[in-house]
Amino acid sequence: MRIGTEPVSKAEALDHGLSAEEFARICETLGRAPNLVELGVLSVMWSEHCSYKSSRRHLKQLPTSGPRVLQGPGENAGVIDIGDGLAVAFKMESHNHPSFVEPYQGAATGVGGILRDVFTMGARPIANLNSLRFGSFDHPRTRYLVNGVVAGIGGYGNCIGVPTVGGEVYFDAGYNENILVNAFTLGIVRNDRIFRAKATGVGNPVIYVGSKTGRDGIHGASLLASAEFSGEAEEKRPTVQVGDPFTEKLLLEACLELMELDAIVAIQDMGAAGLTSSSVEMAGRGGLGILLDLDQIPVREMSMTPYDMLLSESQERMLIVARAGAEEIVQGVFRKWDLDAAVVGSVTEDGLFRATFHKQEVVCLPVGLLTDDAPAYDRPANPPDDFDTLQVLRLDRIPPPGDYSQTLLRLLDSPNIASKAWVYRQYDSLVRSNTIVGPGSDAAVLRVKGTHKGIALSVDCNSRYCLLDPYVGAMIAVVEGARNVVCSGGVPLGVTDCLNFGNPEKPAVMWQFTEAIRGIRDACVALNTPVVSGNVSFYNETDGRAIPPTPSIAMVGLLDQLEHHTTQWFKAEGDQIVLLGRTREELGGTEYLAIEHGQVQGAPPWIDLRVEKQVQQVCLQAIREGLVRSAHDVSEGGLAVCLAECCITGPDPHLGAAIELEGAIRPDALLFGESQSRIVLSVRKRQLGRLREIASAEDVTLTVLGEVRGRRLVISPLIDVDCEELARVYYNALPRRMAADAQPSS
Repeated sequence: MRIGTEPVSKAEALDHGLSAEEFARICETLGRAPNLVELGVLSVMWSEHCSYKSSRRHLKQLPTSGPRVLQGPGENAGVIDIGDGLAVAFKMESHNHPSFVEPYQGAATGVGGILRDVFTMGARPIANLNSLRFGSFDHPRTRYLVNGVVAGIGGYGNCIGVPTVGGEVYFDAGYNENILVNAFTLGIVRNDRIFRAKATGVGNPVIYVGSKTGRDGIHGASLLASAEFSGEAEEKRPTVQVGDPFTEKLLLEACLELMELDAIVAIQDMGAAGLTSSSVEMAGRGGLGILLDLDQIPVREMSMTPYDMLLSESQERMLIVARAGAEEIVQGVFRKWDLDAAVVGSVTEDGLFRATFHKQEVVCLPVGLLTDDAPAYDRPANPPDDFDTLQVLRLDRIPPPGDYSQTLLRLLDSPNIASKAWVYRQYDSLVRSNTIVGPGSDAAVLRVKGTHKGIALSVDCNSRYCLLDPYVGAMIAVVEGARNVVCSGGVPLGVTDCLNFGNPEKPAVMWQFTEAIRGIRDACVALNTPVVSGNVSFYNETDGRAIPPTPSIAMVGLLDQLEHHTTQWFKAEGDQIVLLGRTREELGGTEYLAIEHGQVQGAPPWIDLRVEKQVQQVCLQAIREGLVRSAHDVSEGGLAVCLAECCITGPDPHLGAAIELEGAIRPDALLFGESQSRIVLSVRKRQLGRLREIASAEDVTLTVLGEVRGRRLVISPLIDVDCEELARVYYNALPRRMAADAQPSS
């Protein structure tokens, strides 16, 4: 067995993903070359995935504090106060490259990892969301990847007993060679029982708990998630972790039980970079050191080396700094749950990360070198060469549809608009009995047991907008998430993000990233929704082809009274249908332009943040006063698609609508344009006067479109379709594509 204590060469450092300059800096700082085990530690801690070396300077622009924020970025999850002595802990993270290499385990372990991030804070997870991006259905691997990812998400979440209550799924050829799997979890925690990952107390024991360590996932963080793909994805399967949701369930319950006792000083999930990152990050937050005895690590494979043990990303493991003398308490709890619990080290005052194996010191590195002093780059950022060209859209060269009804049906058949029921029906969305509104409306709504409150959850990003203008596209991702929460009856409280981009060493990609950060910042400041946690995922490209920029935004909101929860579908004939907000003559970046004209072109719809806030305020006040029967934001596909969804997404029999549309703009923009800051409401006729008063007080445009009537959607004089036909197309679009004859192999 090679223990790995010999000095390494520059060539070995390059093979580990470090640059020549980074290796030279390490040697200068240490006064020597690192050995192989130390190189492994440095390579993961200095990887893009762990160090955020290309992004952390820019992330400082984001608003991260507020009166409700109990914990912002820098911990395992963000925490926001919801009153009554309770808080919500939540975070979203990516598992993109592993899911492309091995879709089932990649997606499953993504869910497992984000669950651990949340219960590490002391919170019991009550809901999962996901944001998924796949390639075109013309690509031979798309169906295989969709099937694997959806099965992995459902398999893990369903088994551990946490409902998957919402999400989003998009399809675009830009993801053909690099799919995105972003996983979100939210949990409930008492304000006085929030746990953090900050090591304190020199001499306190470091205790390893959970599953045994194997060789799965080695270099998952450094060489899989922090580098571009080549075409040989199959060769990287060994770097993908393997999950066990039943063990995770035991680990969750054991951790939460232990948290009720006076035993834990700090606790950290062993996620990316495994034992290394959990040890180093806890020591770094506390300004202390850690000494590990690797002979004490529970292992499931023979002849594991120090390198293997420190870099393994085996799942369902945690690291605890316990109070001195509490070792038996910790071990007793984990024995009860049939899990390993081994004292593997102690907190030290020397500021070093040290590890011994067979009585020999195999690692001795300054903690600061691995954390705060890791590289931080301000990379060149310039717009792509075709940016100005993409912004140009000549509306006079876009012919109007010959048949508006058929255009609406084609939009409802688009995989990006069509019902995602084929996906979410594979998830348990009701387990734990908190779900009030599950998948299929603007936002999920969950009860907070023991209170009258509810939590609203949404995840959003239109990557086509972000490709055309990342600043505006990122703003829209934030405001649409907030709008969805508002349409459900919630007040937006805060954001977690998952920022998915290509290679940051390319100026065009770095420009997309910096522009998206500006957009998120401006929107979050305007809406008072701080960013309390998140994740950056770079190097999402294969053979030099980057994904469209995809800054996914998960928005969390609060309903003070759960009875105010609202859904998007029409409720009763005779209700008046009202549009809040103004429609502009905009077609840039729309689904209509892509489906009907094969173009991804033009500036995305502009967003006025002041108007957006006013529209949201009108909707919220009307819901709180009991005026609103349904609320649905206008997004992809425009007003016509929004109205169709209001007709067909509720329970049978579907309710139709009689609409009279007037406007000075071209009809396809009126029907299918995606102007922002618009919400369709349905209200009883007698409530219309009060709704006008609320809108007038906020200076929000209100237009009465028509009324709920019959079983057809009639938008005079251009569209007249039976609701059953709308529903048939909308609900069959994904099943039809997934059942296509040409089934790919892996």
